[in-house]
Amino acid sequence: MDKMKKDFSPTLLDFGPVQIFLARHFGFCYGVENAIEIAFRTVEENPGKRIFLLSEMIHNPQVNADLQAHGIQFLQDTYGKQLIPFSSITNEDIVLIPAFGTTLAIEKELRQIGIQTEKYDTTCPFVEKVWNRSEVIAKKNYTIVIHGKPTHEETRATFSHAAKNGPAIIVKDMAEAIELAKYISGEKKATEFYSEFANQFSSGFDIIKDLYRIGVVNQTTMLASDTQAIADYLKQIMIDKFTHDNPAEHFADTRDTLCYATNDNQTAVAGMLETTADLAIVVGGYNSSNTSHLVELCEEKLPTFFINDEEKILSAKEILHYNFHTKDELLSYNYLPEKEPVKILITSGASCPDALVEGVIEKIISFYSVNSDIEKITKQFT
Repeated sequence: MDKMKKDFSPTLLDFGPVQIFLARHFGFCYGVENAIEIAFRTVEENPGKRIFLLSEMIHNPQVNADLQAHGIQFLQDTYGKQLIPFSSITNEDIVLIPAFGTTLAIEKELRQIGIQTEKYDTTCPFVEKVWNRSEVIAKKNYTIVIHGKPTHEETRATFSHAAKNGPAIIVKDMAEAIELAKYISGEKKATEFYSEFANQFSSGFDIIKDLYRIGVVNQTTMLASDTQAIADYLKQIMIDKFTHDNPAEHFADTRDTLCYATNDNQTAVAGMLETTADLAIVVGGYNSSNTSHLVELCEEKLPTFFINDEEKILSAKEILHYNFHTKDELLSYNYLPEKEPVKILITSGASCPDALVEGVIEKIISFYSVNSDIEKITKQFT
């Protein structure tokens, strides 16, 4: 009904005493669906073979548990810590590269063992698009500025691919971009750079010459609006510094690298938040970057509860939810207001199966006397 994806208003599921406003775009993106499909097809087509994943396929505990239940073993944890040594795998084994991609060093190590990395590579096409764009602008002598979380698998992979072709540096947020700008403008001493941005720049990075021309790309799960704000800010810094030297030559336009799916989910949350509601529930893995950003958006407007499945909804009075700022699970009481109708906004991250969202909705409506079930309500949209 909305083929051009121009309508970002939520879908109302009206159960009478409780109204659920579901984000127009939520849940699995193409990259995640493709990665999971490849993983399960690989299991089906290779009975008896040992199958490994470099790390978590995506940041969702249910999906990863399902993969493990099908016999897939993880070689590393989400931070790159080795769980199973590469020395224990052989060229007879299968190693899946997750949707986040991996570093060139790990690809090389796997190839040396005799692993066919290309055949079982589930890297998201939009992550690869960032890599390809980075290569193009690096070869035009631009330094790559990556907006991302330095320890995230995708950022580590993007940094590796970018650094192959030229200087690269990671900034995790606007605050770090502002500090980086002070080195560009000369406000801060160059010698301070190497300690302030330790482990976030490529080998041989020269603060004097490598910030002369820059281009900004991102970890695709970051807030698109934050990446664009960082790019706009650094572009203005370059314009101010090179006013008399064709400023456009000093900043590469990389807006085309923003992931459409991440952007759609985030824009859908913005559209959903225009609806008057009592609270928001965001469903997804607690270590999911894109999900935490959806929580961030919701928190700006109303009470928000970040949960990874319906089991966290203990009762109509109690909910166990995650504070991604402090990395703690919290127990909140009386989260559902004593009024009718209660209006609840719901969305989920790009690595969250739709079944989990449905489970959350079913749990919520079970606390109320409703005349319709989910199937009856959703028939009107099919």
